[in-house]
Formats: sequence, structure tokens, C-alpha cells
Amino acid sequence: MSRSFTFRLASLLLLAMGCAHAQTPTLPGAVTPRAAVPAPVAAPVAAPVPPSWGVEHSFERLGRTADSLLLGTRTTDQFEFTLRRDRIASQAGLQLEYTPSPALLPTLSHLRIYLNDVLMSVVPIEKEQLGKKTVRQVALDPRLVSDFNRVRLEFVGHYTDICEEPSNSALWVNISRTSQVTLTEQALAIKNDLAYFPVPFFDARGYGIPTLNMVFAGQPTLGEQRAAGVLASYFGSQAAWRGTQFPVLLDQLPAATAERPAGASIVFATNGHRPAFLSDLTKYPAVEAPVVQMIDHPQDRYSKVLLVMGRDEADLLTAVQALALGGDLLRGERVVIDKVQQLQPRQPYDAPNWMRTDRPVRFAELIKYPEQLRVSGLQPQPINVEMNLPPDLFVWRNQGIPLQTRYRYTPPPFNDGSRLNISLNNEFISSVPLQVHSNDQLEELRMAVLSSESANVNEKLSVPALKVGDRNILQFKFSFTTTGGSAQRDRCQTSLPIDAQAVIDDQSSIDMSGYHHYMAMPDLSAFARSGFPYSRMADLSDTVVVLPAQPNALQLSTYLEALAGISARSGLPAMKLQISDNWEQAAKQDADLLVLGTFAPDMRTNNDLSLLLDRSRDWLLQSSEKGRYSESNPPSTRVEVSAQGPIAAIVGLQSPFHAQRSIVALLATEDADFQLLREVLSDSGKLNAVAGSVALIRSSGVYSQIVGERYYVGSLPWWLLLWYTLSEHPVWLAVMAVFGVLLTSLVVMRALQWAARRRLAYGQ
Repeated sequence: MSRSFTFRLASLLLLAMGCAHAQTPTLPGAVTPRAAVPAPVAAPVAAPVPPSWGVEHSFERLGRTADSLLLGTRTTDQFEFTLRRDRIASQAGLQLEYTPSPALLPTLSHLRIYLNDVLMSVVPIEKEQLGKKTVRQVALDPRLVSDFNRVRLEFVGHYTDICEEPSNSALWVNISRTSQVTLTEQALAIKNDLAYFPVPFFDARGYGIPTLNMVFAGQPTLGEQRAAGVLASYFGSQAAWRGTQFPVLLDQLPAATAERPAGASIVFATNGHRPAFLSDLTKYPAVEAPVVQMIDHPQDRYSKVLLVMGRDEADLLTAVQALALGGDLLRGERVVIDKVQQLQPRQPYDAPNWMRTDRPVRFAELIKYPEQLRVSGLQPQPINVEMNLPPDLFVWRNQGIPLQTRYRYTPPPFNDGSRLNISLNNEFISSVPLQVHSNDQLEELRMAVLSSESANVNEKLSVPALKVGDRNILQFKFSFTTTGGSAQRDRCQTSLPIDAQAVIDDQSSIDMSGYHHYMAMPDLSAFARSGFPYSRMADLSDTVVVLPAQPNALQLSTYLEALAGISARSGLPAMKLQISDNWEQAAKQDADLLVLGTFAPDMRTNNDLSLLLDRSRDWLLQSSEKGRYSESNPPSTRVEVSAQGPIAAIVGLQSPFHAQRSIVALLATEDADFQLLREVLSDSGKLNAVAGSVALIRSSGVYSQIVGERYYVGSLPWWLLLWYTLSEHPVWLAVMAVFGVLLTSLVVMRALQWAARRRLAYGQ
């Protein structure tokens, strides 16, 4: 009991002390403990604003080289445009420029505008607009814009309120080719997945010139330059007519700013030669095989970097070959390349962009999209088929090439003059009537072939001909004539026009087989337009590129863009590319040489050399027959100057080491000179001015001339070579003809004498 009392007493004392402490007042100067203050909540970080671009696509840029005329019998026209996969349209609009017929009824006449088959707007034709050019802004729904888009214009025209005839000449509206589709494109942050390769490094849906930054670790080795050349040629073959640009950076990635994204970059790195930003081996460990990896740019999440890595230079070459050949197998962020093996070697003249010359070629092999050979309407758009021929086809005095055209069409109600017009390069060839009975029709023609300027000097044709080494467009235009109605006093009869359809069968064929390959050189136009002679082997297995020993960034860019241009014309990457910085070693190889920079010292004394650029002291040989390509254009004058200012040149000559090989030199000394070369290589208009044996490039433009002796590449049968050689020497041909007649007469006379002696001996 005493223990219980003691425990209760102690509890009461503790309770009293706690209450007294709670009621004790705070003394002056005493520190009062603060209550716990909650940590401040961090303000939400604003997401970076995606970069955006304003883009304008004129109808001319979208493929319409002339204005579009909508009629009462052809009321519809459409234009296609594309959008890159890594972008989205935030705004879209149509700036429509049109001129309506002054005979139209206002308000009743109007235009309907569709985007991807969805009606966007109805544009009425007002009275004030009749006969005048009008500009109208039409809003398009950006949510409907995808990677492939179609804008369709439909014309509803009226010129009277009763008894209209659709074929009346008063029903028309002209749509200007300067009309524009305007877009505000916004970048998308896409994940790192090589399954979409070559996107985002190249997207065929884009309209601009693709720009790829090529990044090396300091001064690149020959093996790294070769790997970069193969990959650049792959992108060139994909870009085709767009062209490509390859800025070169050493040991750094391109910088990104708020106004300008960094853009796509490709980095070449081996275990022993890496850029500084890949030095972190924990993040980017050494590789044990060829590896391709896609990462985000460190400063720009909207720009991608492609890492091409390997143990050595051979691994880099294997990696880029896998990118060029095995793109369909790639997926994921990182891919390890196990093996790349070529099973069949390439054959001469098998470039994908060239029409085959060893067998008949079906139109199905020449078309670019499935509906290319199909049209509809009474006055449909023409059907175009493009054909590119090798520049060294020997077509001298040919008998024409066979063209078999099979076609089908909606038969007219009676034979009313409907026709199929066939033309080549905008020159008329033939016209075929479209009869009532419309079973599959077969039209057989023989088209002439026109040689290049250097293959035959005196050849003149008065009929359209295929141009060797150039782009040819074979055009089929269906024109249906039908009675739309008739109008008389107190009697009106109208009828709707038929929905005419026409098809060129994809089994139609053209046959270029049987022609030999033989060409007069030098001919820089063949290099500029077809990449010849290097594109003869589309994988450049017969080509050696000679580079300076220590090329700078601008020289490397010129080298990469030159290779991309050759592959753009052949359609195949330079898988077997060889490069060298040793002139003596390159000269020993049986290959065509592409020289960048300056000639080697022993080439400066070559008799075929007609131009030398040496810092500020240059000389040029000129012929007295400027602009003519004869058997020989000997130099008549030599001009030697000392001047300051950018100048570059493209020179073609025969290899002094192998008679059937050629040299094309891209000559430049200073950075400004190489920039001139790059501008010419990326400008189709300036490239068309490159011809002859020497093309001088200055800020004022391109000046080409022909000087020196010609040489020939290729081969001909002996009898054809003899006949071709004598055709340019009529005196020798006459002498040989007389000699042949005398020899034949002598042989015949001896034979007759022998027969006479034998007959007389038999009679005796």
C-alpha cells in the first residue's frame, strides 16, 4: 500500500511541474523557438517552345510549270504537297490567285476548295472580279494536314441561267501557278528509333535542300573520309534533284540557338579517335563491333545525332554500308552490325536512274507512283514518262528505236475526232485517232535518237529524238471530243459530259538494246548531267578520288557534295569508293580519277592540260574555234594573269596512264574558291553551263570552252569503227571507194579471163 501511495505522489508532482512550466512567461531577450516552416514549392518549369517555321509552296514548286485553266468540261484540278514526319502543321492556308472569265454570272459561279477531300471553303466569283486577277486568302484546317496532302479545286461556272452548254468557251477560270499553300510547321520531338531511317536525317517529304553536319574527331583519317563519302553518296542518291549540303565540323557538334536549331548531325568515331564530347566511356563505352546509334543533341531535343562507331576504320566502312543497304532491318536506338556482304558485283550501266540498254524496258519500270499512267476527264492532264539514257550510247545513223504503246480508253459515242497525241520533250511525234471500238490498242513507233554534242558533230535531225545523257520526257495526251448539248430557238437540249477514262498500259515498252558504248571525250556536260564517266559503274568501283593530304573543313564539304551529286544522278551509293591522298599510288590504278584541289607537280607539264590555277598566278589556253566540237581544237592563244579574287575551275582530260580512263579535276586553292565550286555543284542552272573541256567559275558565272585533242572511250566493232572514222574524212572515203572499185574490177576481170581460158581449153 505504501508503494502505491508513493507512486501516486510522484505522478502528481510531475504533473504539477509540467503545468508550471507551461505557464512560465517569456523573459525579455529570451529566444523563442520557431515553428517548422514548410519548404517552398518550386515553381513549375515552362516547357521549351518547339521551333517553328513559316513555309510557302507555290503551285509552280509543286510541279505546275504553267497556269491551270479550269473549263466547263474540265472543272477539277488538284495539287499535292507533303509534310515531314518530324513536323506538324500548326497553321495552314491557301493564297489563291485566279482570273475568272468576264462572261461568268457572278455569285452563281464559284470555286469549291477541298483539303484531303474535306470541303474547306466556297469562294464566290463577284462582279468586280470578272476578267481581273484576284488574290483570295483561304484558311485550311491544320488538323487535316498529314504527311501527304491534296488540295482540290472545283469550278462551278455559269454564263446564262437557261440552256447552258458545258463546252462553251465562256466557261473558264485561270488559276495562277504563283498561288501558294502556306504552312506554319512546328518541330516534333520524336523518339530515337532507327526503324524510320533515313528519317529524320533525310525525309523525302521535305522540299528544302537537306543539310547534314558531318562531325569528325580533329583531322579525319583517310578511312574516316572514305566512310563519310559512302554515307554522303547514300544521302545524295536519296535526295536526287534536291541536292545535299554537308557542312564539316571538327571535334564539336553544331551549336543550337533559340532562333536556329542545331539540325541533324552524323558523328564518325573509332575507339582510338573520338570527338571530345564522346570521351565519357561510361556513357559511350568502347565498342566491340560496328555500331550505329541515334541520340538527342545535347542542347536541342528536336535535333538528332547519328553516331557511327567502330573499333577501327574498317568498322566505320561496314557501318555506313549497312546504313546504305540494310535500312529495312534497322530498329531501336542502337544497332550492332554483324556482317555486310555483297553477293553479286555491279555491272556497267546498271545505274537505277538510267534506263536499261540491254533489253526492252516496260513502262512499269519507269513510273514513279501507281496512278501515273491513268487519267480521267474530257481534257485530262498529259501522262509523262521520264527516261534517262547513258551519255556514251553510240547512236550514229541509227534507224530509230521501237516504241510499243498499249492503251485503253472510254470509247466515244461515235468517231468524233478524239485523239491521242504523242510527243517527246515537248515536240510532236504522232497522233492516233480514238475509235468507237476500244479494245486494247497497240501503237508501234520508231523514235529517233539524238547523240550528245560530242558524239557526232554533223548529225542533224528534223524530228524529235531521244537525247543521250539527258532527261527525256515522253508525253501522252488524250483529247476527247464530244457533243455536250445543243441550243436552238424554242428548243434546248443538254447532256452531262461523260466521265472519260484513259490508261497507258504499264506493259508498253521501249527497246534501246543493241547499241554500243562509244563516246568522244573530254565532255564536262556528261559529268555535270550524268556523273559520267564515274557513274558507268554506279557503285564507283572504277573511281579513285584524289584528295589533298590534310584537307580542311571546306575541302571536305566539297568532296562530300561532289560524291553526293554523282550518286544523285546514278541513283546508287558509292559502295566501292576508293580515295587516296597520294598521286603516284592513285595514278597506277586502272580507274577514272576525280581530283580535288590542285594538280600534282608532274601533271602540270602534261600536254593535255589547258588550265592551271596556282594561287594568284594562272594561265589558260584558248582555241580559235570557240564553242565548236571538232576532231581537234588546238590552242591558239595562251593567257597568263596575276590577280586576286576567287576563281575555280572544272577541267577534263585523258589520263596519261591509261588510254581508256579520264580525269576530272575540281580545281581551287583558297576557301573562297572552294565555296564557288560548292555553289556550282548545288545549282542545276550553273551545272547546265558546264561543258567542253574547261569550265571556269567566277562570281560572274560559268564560262566553258573546248580546247585540245579529243579521245574516245568505249569500243566499237572494227567495221563500224572504220565506217565511222571514214565518215569524217570524205576524201579518204572517196579514195577508198575508187580503190575498192578498181580492186573489184581487177578481181572480176581475172575471174572472167580464167573462165574464158578454161572454156577454150575444154573446146580444144
